[in-house]
Amino acid sequence: MKILVAIALAAVCFGADTGRLKTDVNPGRAGVMVDGKFVGPAKNFGFAQTYTLPAGEHEVKLVEPRYEEVVKKVTVTAGKTTVLNETMKALPPAKPPFGTLKTHNADHFAAVYVNGKFMGHVDEFDNFAQGLLLNPGTYEVKIVPVSGSGEVTKSVTIVANQAVVVQ
Repeated sequence: MKILVAIALAAVCFGADTGRLKTDVNPGRAGVMVDGKFVGPAKNFGFAQTYTLPAGEHEVKLVEPRYEEVVKKVTVTAGKTTVLNETMKALPPAKPPFGTLKTHNADHFAAVYVNGKFMGHVDEFDNFAQGLLLNPGTYEVKIVPVSGSGEVTKSVTIVANQAVVVQ
């Protein structure tokens, strides 16, 4: 009986027309975009994330501002887990001076975009010890919750050695 219940639960959680994508990516803080939509980070607390997707071919883009973007086509098979193993190539480091952008949102995995470019998720820039270092200037900052609702867009001016908060 327990086996039948486990199989029934697996079928409900892992629908016949869906599969899973497991992202084992270095660096783990890379954002995972599937078919142009942010789904979350590649890893959380060092563990590869797994995302349920419709079966079929998908475009997966890995984005981390300090690394070259990676775009891959993956085929997700119904009832199976597809593993994406990737090591991204580092870009040269940015040069100071820097100001700091901090973000707050109820959805800690909400995507943060600066001038239309994905920079990370809210949880990476939301406490006293964290923030996104940017050169002085004016930027458009957009916070997009994973659910897609409650998007926030603000224009901010970053000043050297100062912090700005967007929530």
